Amino acid sequence: MREGICVAGSVLVDKVYPIEIYPPKGELTTITEGITQSTGGALSNVIQDLARLNPKLPLQAVGLVGADEEGRFIRDEFAKYPNIDLRGLRTEPDAPTAFSFVMSENTTKQRTFFCCHGTNSLLSEQDFVWEEINARLLHIGYILLLAHLDSPDETYGTRMARLLARAQREGIKTSIDVVSEAGGRFRRLVPPALKYTDYCVINEFEAQEITGIRLRGKDGALYRENMPDALSVLRSMGVAEWAVIHAPEGGFGMNCRGEFVEADSLKLPAGFIKGTVGAGDAFCAGILYAAYRGQSLREGIILGTASAACSLSHESATGGVRSEAEALMVDRRYRAPAGI
Repeated sequence: MREGICVAGSVLVDKVYPIEIYPPKGELTTITEGITQSTGGALSNVIQDLARLNPKLPLQAVGLVGADEEGRFIRDEFAKYPNIDLRGLRTEPDAPTAFSFVMSENTTKQRTFFCCHGTNSLLSEQDFVWEEINARLLHIGYILLLAHLDSPDETYGTRMARLLARAQREGIKTSIDVVSEAGGRFRRLVPPALKYTDYCVINEFEAQEITGIRLRGKDGALYRENMPDALSVLRSMGVAEWAVIHAPEGGFGMNCRGEFVEADSLKLPAGFIKGTVGAGDAFCAGILYAAYRGQSLREGIILGTASAACSLSHESATGGVRSEAEALMVDRRYRAPAGI
C-alpha cells in the first residue's frame, strides 16, 4: 500500500549576503556582517516544511546534487529529518550543485537572486526510480526551472508532462508548482503538464500568466472577483482535483466539483514578519498535507495560510514552519472573524 509524499525538483543552496542597499548598475554597495547559507528550491522547501508539519509523515526526495560542498550541505540538512528518505537524491559528479547568490537589503528585506541552475538542469525521467517510490502523492517544482524536463516531447508536449503521466499510471496523485518568471514560456510549458496534474498550487502572477485572466492591477490591487474564472480555466486545462492560487492577501481554490473556496491571510502583528522567502512553499506544503489526508479544500487552504504565516516568522525559507497543531493555533490567534 502506498503511503507518504514524494517531493521532487529543484534543490539548491542560497548564499545570502546582507547589503546596505541594492546599487544601480555600475555602482557599489557594502556587504555587511552576517553572511549565511541555507537550502532552497521547491524540493528543499516543501519537503522540510512537510517534515515540520508532521515529523512522522513518510517523505521521499527526488533530485540531483553535485559531488561538492553544496551537495553535502543539502544532504546534511535533509538528514536532520528522520522521516525523509534520501535514496532518490542522487549525485551527479560532472555538474555543480545549483546555488544562488542572494542580495538582501537590510532595511526593506527585498531580495535579488543570481542563480546557477547546475544539476537542476539535468534532472530527467531516468532519475525517478518507480520501484523505489512508494508515495501516494508526487509534488514537483518548479516548472520553468528544470531545463531537461521543460524540453519538448513529441507525444506529451513536454518531458515534464510525460513524467506526470507516468506517475499517474503508477497510481500516484500528482502536484505541480511553477516559478514566477517574466516572459512567454508559461503558456508553452505549463498547459501540457496540467493535463496530468491532480493538484496545482501557484501564485496569482503565475496563474495570470497561464490563464490570461488579470488577477493583479497595475496599481497593485488584487482582483479577487476574477479568481473563480482563473481557477475554472486551470481546471479546464486538466487539473483534476484542486486548483489553488495563493497571494499575500489569501488563498483561493476550486475543487473537482467546481466549488470555489477562499480564506484571507492572517492579520499578523507588527514585528511578526522576519522574512518572506519560502512562504509560498509553506502554503503549498499545507495544501499537500491536507490533500494527502483526504481533508477538504477549505481545510487545506486554512492550513496553507497558517503554514505560510509561520514561515514569515523566520528569515530562512523553512525555519519558521511549525507542526500542524501549532500552525492551527497561530491561525486561531490571528485570523480575523470575517476572514474565512
